[in-house]
Amino acid sequence: MSLAPPPWLAHALRAQRGPIPWSAVVRGALSAGPLLFAGVLADRTSLGVVAAIAAMLAGINDRPGSRRASVKRIGMPALAGAAGMALGTYAGDHMGAVALTALLTLVGLVAGGVSAVGPVASGAGTQLLVTSAIGAGMPLPEEGWLRALGYLCGACWLLGLRLALPTPGALAGDFRFDGERQAVAAVYDAVAELLDAVGTERAGDRRVALTAALDHAQDALTGPRLRRYASSSAERRLHAQYAAALPLAEAATALAWAGEAVPERACAGPRRLAVAVRENTHTGPLPAPTRSAPALRALDDALLRAAEAFDRGRGGDLHTRRRTARGVLRSVLGAGGREYGLRVALCFGASVAVAQALHHSRWYGEHAHWYWLPATTVFLVKPDLGPLASRVLCRAAGTVLGALVFAGFALVLPRPEGLVALVAVSGALIPVATRHFAAQTAVVTVLVLALVMVGGEPQASAGRITETLLACAIVLIVGHLPMPGQRGGGVRARLAAAGGAAEAYLAHVLREAEGSVLRAAERSAPPQGERRVLRRTERPVPRSSLPAVRDARVEGTADDDPRPLRWTLRREAYRALAEARTAIALAAAELPALARHSEGAEEIAAALERLVDTTTACAVHLDDSGRLTAGDLDRLTELLDELGRLDEGHGLVGLRRSELPLAG
Repeated sequence: MSLAPPPWLAHALRAQRGPIPWSAVVRGALSAGPLLFAGVLADRTSLGVVAAIAAMLAGINDRPGSRRASVKRIGMPALAGAAGMALGTYAGDHMGAVALTALLTLVGLVAGGVSAVGPVASGAGTQLLVTSAIGAGMPLPEEGWLRALGYLCGACWLLGLRLALPTPGALAGDFRFDGERQAVAAVYDAVAELLDAVGTERAGDRRVALTAALDHAQDALTGPRLRRYASSSAERRLHAQYAAALPLAEAATALAWAGEAVPERACAGPRRLAVAVRENTHTGPLPAPTRSAPALRALDDALLRAAEAFDRGRGGDLHTRRRTARGVLRSVLGAGGREYGLRVALCFGASVAVAQALHHSRWYGEHAHWYWLPATTVFLVKPDLGPLASRVLCRAAGTVLGALVFAGFALVLPRPEGLVALVAVSGALIPVATRHFAAQTAVVTVLVLALVMVGGEPQASAGRITETLLACAIVLIVGHLPMPGQRGGGVRARLAAAGGAAEAYLAHVLREAEGSVLRAAERSAPPQGERRVLRRTERPVPRSSLPAVRDARVEGTADDDPRPLRWTLRREAYRALAEARTAIALAAAELPALARHSEGAEEIAAALERLVDTTTACAVHLDDSGRLTAGDLDRLTELLDELGRLDEGHGLVGLRRSELPLAG
């Protein structure tokens, strides 16, 4: 008999690990507390409360990464939160209970659909919903535009701290690069660790870690900028170092796919490159690996190109493509966006309706906090924070703990000085508490209750606990209601995106093979009047079978070199697979009634990963020999057939063997 807890309970007990982010702790201590104190000193306590709420929510989004990436991660949700504050304030002042409930339900539908676009959009949707509820329900004397301005100032204060304050190690190097250099160095370390693991059971996990490192480095380098291209030599050098890592990652993935152990000195080169990036120094002599296999030759060539890129530092393509408006709209209106938008709308609308009914029936007495119920529901309905049952358990436990802790502090702390200090301490704890949803909930509960009391309300721990438990019940009920269409839309959308990215990557490699064979045929064209019969392995793939990559272009790359576009498509394929894996893991940890809707997705994702790994190995072999062998084509055909069998009856991927003919 197994004593292991069920997946939904195991997820609730799991916490992230890592070093304490001291720089984020300092920013948290200098954000909400000082803003609230400034409001008290200026006799504008209500505006200070609004600014502190904005700083608190911005602190939740203040995750590790570069300054450039933090602008989007903190700034876009802040803009959405300011808009929600204005909308909620004017709606609460001029609408009745029924109209207000209908409007906020519609806002929930839009915010939920937009959240399917990505993490930043999800944060923006969350703040839009939370602030619309706060604006409609929090009794403040300011007008809507002034509340929105105060909210935006509070978020911008934390963002300003993020941009201005140094991070550990920044003063010893270039102040402009706090996360970028570490992120690029981590890519080279991940390549070395994958090479170490080749031929062992750890190779799969190391390949996943390499994908995560590449994703993080790409995000750190591609944040918003005032100029279109890198403007300094140091930044161009860093871009070149990142671009030089992509061929190394490709060769290492091909070696892992082959499964044959590599010589130990093959791992030394990437590690020396990692040190050179981290310390901003020259690489020095790099050990040359053996060249006995195509992937080892590709690794050696990639090391040579990396050494040249490190010395010249002329900049490099980051191999990213901007999402088009059509792609964003497809995510919002797709299966994942529709399902999540409907669930958010139902949960948020139901919580607003219940809160309004209780509020107008005077259940709250003289102290109206009805906005707590829908605001709590927003965090409970977010799949980013874990499976539904895990979120409910952690939210309930964290709220009870935070309310009890605050009740004890409220008895002994002086007002308002002690409460302002408590807000500052809570803000400092948020970056550490984000490792577990229950801990984050406890810290946020203490901070919110302190803000409410500073704003003139009495101690409200009991009401906070009651409304949180009521929100948990609403989300549990609505979250398990039958939905129109097929359930598991989030997993289906991520798998479909991964399948499309894998198809585009495979099609481009086949197109490279076609071009290579045609060029070889032209060089060795027979005399006029003679006919030459191509062997099976030389037969080109028809161009009409490649719609996925026909219009694909990467800005700044030459059309005569297909590798930059190939690296872009490979990055997109592995990133989409990582996102699909995350969605599948969360869905599998739901209660059985919800988890069954994603059955079979894990096997499909594993088959897609094997297809992308095999495509990478074929690309390396193509660079080495100029053609794909019959064995390469047979393996690709087998994987496509396997995907077709696994996806039969699910329709999750949509990638078909007939659409990518691999042999004549």
